[in-house]
Amino acid sequence: MTPTLVFIGGGNMASAILGGLFKNNWSPAQVCVVEPFEAQRAALLQQFGVCALAAADASLADAQTVVWAVKPQSFAEAAAPCRPFVPQALHLSVMAGIRSDTLAHATGSERIVRAMPNTPALIGQGISGLFARAAVTPAEREQVQALLAPTGAMLWVEQEADLDAVTALSGSGPAYVFFFLEALVDAAQRMGLSAEQGTRLALATFGGATEMAQRSTEPLARLRERVTSKGGTTQAALERMAAGAVQEQIVAAVIAARDRARELGAEFGA
Repeated sequence: MTPTLVFIGGGNMASAILGGLFKNNWSPAQVCVVEPFEAQRAALLQQFGVCALAAADASLADAQTVVWAVKPQSFAEAAAPCRPFVPQALHLSVMAGIRSDTLAHATGSERIVRAMPNTPALIGQGISGLFARAAVTPAEREQVQALLAPTGAMLWVEQEADLDAVTALSGSGPAYVFFFLEALVDAAQRMGLSAEQGTRLALATFGGATEMAQRSTEPLARLRERVTSKGGTTQAALERMAAGAVQEQIVAAVIAARDRARELGAEFGA
């Protein structure tokens, strides 16, 4: 069987997508991965039984969809040997910072979808921001959604520039969550609890609060107010955060990430 789906790069994100596909009755014979590192090729073969090539060759010519999953700084080197074989394909990029103009120039195809996933995709709990160029049909959008469905939720944006904001918010966002959790565990230890106790309390609190917000129809501010009794412990904590301009610093940090995403797009542009 000729592979209909080709991955360029076989790292974590490619593996997350592959794992979901094979749970949904895809055959390994339908998939091929181009992965230059021998150890990773062996791991892909052992885990999924897929064809894993060290370099692009003519077998890519019949691929219906190509998924770009290499590091942004490696894209130009990876794309050059692929270009003769892939202009007929639909292209899905899960790379940060590589704009669709650059992808179109490098592949010879206008049928480009960019996706900005985040690391919870590895456990099926991610969210991806998606942008499609004008040449992508509604049916092809649905095809991309089917490919990414095992990784979590999806949000389409109409302007490609909005993907920089998605990158800053949800793409980088798991690191912000882990940073805040680290601070909670640090506070727990300073107050005499063990690291294990602090971690358990912090994770359960964060997870429970997030689930409440998901289920509620009330604004986030109202949910916060419900926890905050006048003159109570929560108010004391929030007043200290306000005095330290914590909210403003978080907003500034996310905007800094957005600005860096823009810089990367310019750096790796065609």
